[in-house]
Amino acid sequence: MGARHANEQVRRRLTSQGGSGSGDVRGALGGRGAYAQASSCELRSPAMAPAPPPAASFSPAEVQRRLAAGACWVRCGARLYDLTGFVRHHPGGEQLLRERAGQDVSADLDGPPHRHSDNARRWLEQYYVGDLQGDPQGSVENGAVTSASTQKTDPAMEPKLKAVDWDKDLVDWQKPLLWQVGHLGEKYDEWVHQPVTRPIRLFHSDLVEALSKTVWYSVPIIWVPLMLYLSWSYYRTLAQGNVRLFMSFTTEYSVAMPESTFPGLFMLGLLLWSLVEYLIHRFLFHMKPPNDSYYLIMLHFVMHGQHHKAPFDESRLVFPPVPASLVIAFFYVFLRLILPEAVGGTVFAGGLLGYVIYDMIHYYLHFGSPHKGSYLYHLKAHHVKHHFAHQQSE
Repeated sequence: MGARHANEQVRRRLTSQGGSGSGDVRGALGGRGAYAQASSCELRSPAMAPAPPPAASFSPAEVQRRLAAGACWVRCGARLYDLTGFVRHHPGGEQLLRERAGQDVSADLDGPPHRHSDNARRWLEQYYVGDLQGDPQGSVENGAVTSASTQKTDPAMEPKLKAVDWDKDLVDWQKPLLWQVGHLGEKYDEWVHQPVTRPIRLFHSDLVEALSKTVWYSVPIIWVPLMLYLSWSYYRTLAQGNVRLFMSFTTEYSVAMPESTFPGLFMLGLLLWSLVEYLIHRFLFHMKPPNDSYYLIMLHFVMHGQHHKAPFDESRLVFPPVPASLVIAFFYVFLRLILPEAVGGTVFAGGLLGYVIYDMIHYYLHFGSPHKGSYLYHLKAHHVKHHFAHQQSE
């Protein structure tokens, strides 16, 4: 059972008891409910915002019922977190979290196998749903209450376990972010590398905003047919036997390019894409814009910063078709200018396939659940660490 359903039950229970409806704010932070919480704040003026109500509380029996229904709740001391919506994204795999459902994970945050980063701890707070009633010395585990060795939250961890207050963030989440981030100045770099589990809006225009997002399957649907057509077309051109390399420089030393060169040219394009993507990612996407440059900060955010701020916003995980078509057209024209049409087109087709493979793997590393121990499992762990711990590398 997801966090949203759980929080609705909390609201009804508190309302029937004459409570303050605390689940409307704190309880709404479970799973992707952070977005719902932000929406509930739209009716309040920031200057008139009341003090946050007390956190919701759950009895061990209530937690047991949710675990039995398939939810994945864990706790740190008495604080409860609904990770049902996060288990697919966990770099250690879904099973690792499922095995700890109902348990106190305070010790796990500090390792082994590794100490979780400050960003990971802040991320956890977005799934906070309330507190466990009674003595936190007992752990709710697989539908049974048993004795546990961890009684309370580690005092050293207490400052990091704070509820997320979207009203006190550096930006107004009810407005498009692109026009706000440039004003963050020296605070931008730290802010953009503190990921959140909520969708973001970039533009005021609904049309432009829609063009800045896409579903993952639009990439193969649009670009694979184009790649196949170009491959077939340029292979036929090479098969005619009249394509020569370096003809624009010299006729004496020009090199014939028969159809047998097609696989090599195609693979060259695929490998060149890998190199180009690495250079763009390493030196452009991960540049640190000057603190006093409003427009460079905006440019960084729209190119890549948005992905680090909301790494699990599935509508922004692959390159949207409209901006992608502009970049792809640039590379196509560039290769056509420096190489014979059939040679440049074949290299371009290989690069286009490389792009499609890259985007599909990238999406899978965020939303897939690779088999433990597999290459993709380790690649997913490495990539998610890139978002939470080692953000200036890659």
